Amino acid sequence: MADDARTELTLLLQQALDSVAPSASDTPIHLERPRDPAHGDFATNLAMQLARTLQKNPREIAKRLVRELPVSLLVTKAEVAGAGFINFTLDPRAKIGVVPTVLAAGGSYGRSWIGGGQKVQVEFVSANPTGPLHVGHGRGAAYGASLSSLLEFAGSDVTREFYVNDAGRQMDILGLSTWLRYLEQHGVSVPFPPNAYQGGYVRDMAQQMTVAHGTRYVRPAATVLADTPGLPDGERADDEAAEQREQHLDALIARAKELLGPDWPYVHQHALSEQLADCRVDLEEFGVHFEVWFSEKALFDTGLVTRCVDLLGRKGHLYVQDGARWFRSTAFGDEKDRVVQRENGLYTYFASDIAYHLNKFERGFDRIINIWGADHHGYIPRVAGAVRALDLDADKLEVALVQFAVLYRNGQKASMSTRSGEFVTLRELRGEVGNDACRFFYALRKSDQHLDFDLDLAKSQTNENPVYYIQYAHARICSVLAQWGDDPAGLAEVDCSPLGQPRELAIASRLAEFPEVIESAARDLAPHLIAFYLKELAAEFHAWYNAERMLVDDAALRDARIALAAAVRQVIRNGMGILGVTCPESM
Repeated sequence: MADDARTELTLLLQQALDSVAPSASDTPIHLERPRDPAHGDFATNLAMQLARTLQKNPREIAKRLVRELPVSLLVTKAEVAGAGFINFTLDPRAKIGVVPTVLAAGGSYGRSWIGGGQKVQVEFVSANPTGPLHVGHGRGAAYGASLSSLLEFAGSDVTREFYVNDAGRQMDILGLSTWLRYLEQHGVSVPFPPNAYQGGYVRDMAQQMTVAHGTRYVRPAATVLADTPGLPDGERADDEAAEQREQHLDALIARAKELLGPDWPYVHQHALSEQLADCRVDLEEFGVHFEVWFSEKALFDTGLVTRCVDLLGRKGHLYVQDGARWFRSTAFGDEKDRVVQRENGLYTYFASDIAYHLNKFERGFDRIINIWGADHHGYIPRVAGAVRALDLDADKLEVALVQFAVLYRNGQKASMSTRSGEFVTLRELRGEVGNDACRFFYALRKSDQHLDFDLDLAKSQTNENPVYYIQYAHARICSVLAQWGDDPAGLAEVDCSPLGQPRELAIASRLAEFPEVIESAARDLAPHLIAFYLKELAAEFHAWYNAERMLVDDAALRDARIALAAAVRQVIRNGMGILGVTCPESM
């Protein structure tokens, strides 16, 4: 109905425009929904767009346009407002027409084809598998999953992808941390580095090694610490002390690789496999699924990193300084040039990231969406620059930033440092408030806006809790339909003309907005718009439910109201499904 109304209004305005200003008949016609329902159902600023061309007052132009509008059964009123807006009020019968449309379409109502079947890759979460996912990762997971579902609903062919950082120093630190805890369990006393991974899960992995292999990986403390620089005083927090701690950590990693020899890959892989498996299970339980888990290590194993860096060199975008190879990222808007290959021959993380993006383009995606933490904002120009340097279409690459969520429990802010082990895991959060509250609360703000996660609110069963409020609307409708007792399949054929109360017309107008919300949310990569919409729809339903009886004696009115309620239920299901939130039938 919304598309039909918008299309017909556009045609009416086009005919008026052809009459009033034939020389400007190609002026684009924009229709918006006024925020205040008192201003009508649609509004256009066409007169203001024409003011400069026609050299006339926009209100006068608007009056002429209204006079030239053809007669239409769709429109009951067209009036000039403000500086020259034209507000349209639709006939109530046209508004109510959305009800059978919703019921006939069912789960497809609101679907759009603005995506045009494009192949879209959405890469999200991609957390280093060095420990359990925390509540910050949870927001990225919820956003990425909801966005992927939204883009599919809007007509794109979506591939969800997790980039596994299974190469590099962080995984070496996790392997070392596990081995040191293993030594500790066997009475080998090696001071545990403060900048290694501290969580209890590291001890659990060490215990698994003991159960499986006994003392096979035990080495004397003296040989472990041989030739390693000492640690600075634990109270020191200056830059020099921090650098000394990192040097000590790197030396211990080198000793572990030397002492364990061919057994080091097992320790490394054991830690990786355990944490990656835990991550997979956690995300699956959260309702977050991936078609592809892409290994960073594979970029090295297949030679793509080497090929990519050499390609940049052949294109003239690299130079050598102090034995290292540098990418001229300043030529592409970055604040400084970046090393891609160190003087020791090892490639940097940035080099593998460039190769990963080259791989994405080579796989033929029409659109590539990276979802990164907001702290990666400065990383965007160098990656986009590398894409351009490789002569790839950088317009295909988009980056959506996600601010970390800050969890408050009993008014206290929780720390989330993975290495220190003092973090609140996503699993703990889900256990406390449930998946539905997690998914919806994460979607309540634009992804790049700060989010305080209020646990008390998320667990409350009150109207102030938005997810409860929406689910309660759905459950209420299910209860009404159960009391009604007839077959809901026939509701699409019900005569809805008895509906005419202001609240009923407002709900119908809100239902008609849903396809527009889907398209706007998809264009802006903004699933939070669906959350806002559902809150408003639920509020309008509850107000109607509290003011009017559904199961009245008048059979025609009763069935029409049941049909309207069923349409609300369907739209709630469609919207909540995109957000990954369930719709219980009773509460």
